[in-house]
Amino acid sequence: QVQLVESGGDLVQPGGSLKLSCTASGLILSRYTMRWFRQPPGKERELVAGITSAGETTNYADSVKGRFTISRDNVKNTVYLQMNNLKPEDTAVYYCTAGGALVPGGRIGRWGQGTQVTVSS
Repeated sequence: QVQLVESGGDLVQPGGSLKLSCTASGLILSRYTMRWFRQPPGKERELVAGITSAGETTNYADSVKGRFTISRDNVKNTVYLQMNNLKPEDTAVYYCTAGGALVPGGRIGRWGQGTQVTVSS
């Protein structure tokens, strides 16, 4: 069974940091561009960051540029999102996808459970 599991979300104060992880089962992540999405409460899901299969290229939404860093460890079959200087507007459920740039949920065709990030004083 193909599965992506996100973890690392928590409640943090504004200005704090978190590191999210996304680990795959049944899929070799080194073959795919990986992306992080997020869905704030009551809002649409949005693309946060992407990283190419070998990590050569990264890209970020303007809202997180300079604060978030996407990285990957293909040996561990894991992708990360380091989030610094968190703001209340970063509050969302965060999801990862593998490949499938134009497909909701990426290559596997569905979204995982995600991990909740809450930024509040």
